[in-house]
Amino acid sequence: MARFFSALGILALLAALPGCDGARDDGIVDAVIIGDPESMFDPGLRLSAPAQLLRGATTEGLVAFDASGEVVPALADRWIVTDDGQSYIFRLRDGEWAGGTALTSETVKTALTRAIAGLRGTSLGLDLAPVTEVRAMTGRVVEIRLEGPVPGLLQLLAQPELGLRRNASGVGPMALERKGDAAELTMLPPDMRGLPMRDDWEEYFEPIRVTAASADKAIAQFDSGAADIVLNGRISSLSLADTGALSRGTVRLDAAVGLFGLRIKSSKGFLSEAIQREAITLAIDRTALLEPFNIGGWVATTRAVAPDLDGEVDTGAERWPDLSIEQRQAIALQRVERWRAANGGNSPRLKIAFPAGPGSELLFSQIRKDLAAAGITSELVTQEDQADLVLVDRLARFASPRWFLNQFNCSLNLGLCSPEVDALVLDTIREADPGRRDAILREAEAVLNASNIYIPFGAPIRWSLVRGNITGFINNRWGLHPLPPLANRPI
Repeated sequence: MARFFSALGILALLAALPGCDGARDDGIVDAVIIGDPESMFDPGLRLSAPAQLLRGATTEGLVAFDASGEVVPALADRWIVTDDGQSYIFRLRDGEWAGGTALTSETVKTALTRAIAGLRGTSLGLDLAPVTEVRAMTGRVVEIRLEGPVPGLLQLLAQPELGLRRNASGVGPMALERKGDAAELTMLPPDMRGLPMRDDWEEYFEPIRVTAASADKAIAQFDSGAADIVLNGRISSLSLADTGALSRGTVRLDAAVGLFGLRIKSSKGFLSEAIQREAITLAIDRTALLEPFNIGGWVATTRAVAPDLDGEVDTGAERWPDLSIEQRQAIALQRVERWRAANGGNSPRLKIAFPAGPGSELLFSQIRKDLAAAGITSELVTQEDQADLVLVDRLARFASPRWFLNQFNCSLNLGLCSPEVDALVLDTIREADPGRRDAILREAEAVLNASNIYIPFGAPIRWSLVRGNITGFINNRWGLHPLPPLANRPI
């Protein structure tokens, strides 16, 4: 997946050029997260992007993500996995909950069990479905038992939603003070983070002030020098940021893993049959889709599951590899004409929902052109409840075909779904034989692709603005940039 953006190295080099960081020198790092300000302090388990970053900074789970997206110790300082992959055993670090209660296997078991239960009914809850039991063992040892192997379990446990809380409070690594709509975060002393204490530790960190804002306001703050970092940029706002060759080198793109395409919401009219929905998939020219955004190296896909997941089974090949876009659009047009002849000569008209923003308009203009070549009229709307299709733009929680398949589970009630796919995914949890499990995953993706309830484009886009004096920002495949590393003081 790291090959999605060949321009990443160039952008990183530009970011290091002198004279272009516009750094402020007031002893605090100002970070703006693109998102709803009212959601940033959400206390629940269904978190927005701003709330995820705050939760991850103030409420650790057993493990966490570092700046590069790798799993590192948090409340657990080490762990082992049994040979069958169905038991993860964690050794907890010395420590206390807020309020002074000891961090023990019993208290951690209670917190983790509560967090997993609270996620039922969500796609993350489906990802955690193989967890059968959390056991408190001796003193500071916790075991997680699984119905079947989950190679990405550590990535799941590092999610902000799996940060553990007791009496509504978590354990570091940062302390938060709310000041109006802003959150001011400071690093806790090393001994409160399970590390050896040292007298000069404060010299290595700066406080971070975090706010949330719309994309245009966030970019304006960065351009004025009021912000040092802007996070959570998406395709809808990418055209607001300068990605040209003469940019100041501050735009950073993540080679992210996830879903980027259209979900079918309506089963009426032209969308009632899979063969007609396939006409939409056929008509999209993915190679030209992101040309207006000046992104080099983006790799498109016609599959629901991202290709080339590191260390995971490859569940299939690209669809229609021997057909040109002209041939595909001709096939799509034939299907549209057959449907039109059977429906009083009326052309199909589709409403497609995108988030508001100039990037959305650019992307939709490309899609509208492609659909028009297949005889389909399309209209851009911003409200999902008005739409026949909606943009899906989600980062993967872990790099497994099962994550992709779970996003379309019927229990989520997000659009058209396939009970057959859901049953196959459930079978993979119960299947002990690795070869058979991989075969079931391949079958499940084939069924999902054939149903055409999702029109894939390629990898999701995430962008950030980062000044050259920020040392703790590293592009990574999860598109999630934890706040603690951003507090590192330049040495």
